[in-house]
Amino acid sequence: MVKRDYYEILGIDKNASKSEIKKAYRKLALKYHPDKNPDKNAEEKFKEISEAYAVLYDDEKRKMYNMYGHAGIDQRYSAEDIFRGADFGDIFRGMGFDFGFDDIFERFFGHHMGFERRPRTRRGSDLRYDIEISLEDAYRGIETEINVPRTEICNVCNGSGAKPGTDTKTCPQCNGTGQMRASRRTAFGMFTQVSTCSKCNGQGTIIEELCTTCRGRGAVQKTRKIEIKIPRGVDEGAQLRLAGQGEQPGKGVKSGDLYIVVHVKDHHKFKRRGADFYQKIDVSFTDAALGEKIDVETLDGTEKLRIPEGSESGEIFKLNNKGMPRLNRRGFGDMYVEVHVKTPKKLSRAARKILEELKRELKNNNRKY
Repeated sequence: MVKRDYYEILGIDKNASKSEIKKAYRKLALKYHPDKNPDKNAEEKFKEISEAYAVLYDDEKRKMYNMYGHAGIDQRYSAEDIFRGADFGDIFRGMGFDFGFDDIFERFFGHHMGFERRPRTRRGSDLRYDIEISLEDAYRGIETEINVPRTEICNVCNGSGAKPGTDTKTCPQCNGTGQMRASRRTAFGMFTQVSTCSKCNGQGTIIEELCTTCRGRGAVQKTRKIEIKIPRGVDEGAQLRLAGQGEQPGKGVKSGDLYIVVHVKDHHKFKRRGADFYQKIDVSFTDAALGEKIDVETLDGTEKLRIPEGSESGEIFKLNNKGMPRLNRRGFGDMYVEVHVKTPKKLSRAARKILEELKRELKNNNRKY
């Protein structure tokens, strides 16, 4: 099922502040909470608005959603990670629900709702690369190389941050777990918050002698040449996702993705609308009056176009299948040609005489009818 837009779900503007997001969610949570609303669809609605709130209230998740839509969230975060960091405790405090804060995820976002709890996997940041191509490149499709600066695992220490040949020791602050746990009692019961150990940055080990290449970070900044293939028929603003080509800032961290955003330059002759092309051409007064076959430029050479006798300026004619290849589909769009009849500004004596005779002829014909 296609997911609805998060802003639409909460009924807020895309520029809404965090306080406005919280206010909108609180109002909807009171309306759709299954303990208050007996409707059979209330629980699913509650889940939907809670997911929208969890994403839009978190600055990083909101940024990813604004850039890449649902794909930027679903491919980056697990179901549990989506709700991590949202201040549900403040939302439900004082609302009178008969369950504890620790039960929220289990009851509404656990196995009952089809989610599985998975260990949290650290993931590097996604990257965006904007590329500009010509209309001809979009028509034929291209393969090219791009240079992408990104963070990668240090190949000297293999991400450990330690100088090769030296040892590491267990972090005394977290005892090698890489995490710190703090529990506090709330109105809904015990709330346990898990955070990354500040001493070892979640690694669980302390480095005795730093790697001289990455200076203990386990990662370095490099510019990589990456081959990309842009399919034919691509349009302005299209996005290509290269899985695993984003940043990998440390050992045990899954690589982010690279998003290629395609921009197609304006063409000097053709205007594009979807898969169709439009162009304007000049035809002579005599060709328009008598009819003629003229050469029309396309992105695949020239084609003959028949201009019917008596054509007028502004008329549009079509060349079938001479437009853009249809992206991920068979066939091509069409070429639409708008003719502009050119009236000569200077005439020779002979040409003027012929036109005057034509004028008299047309005048006499009009009188007959």
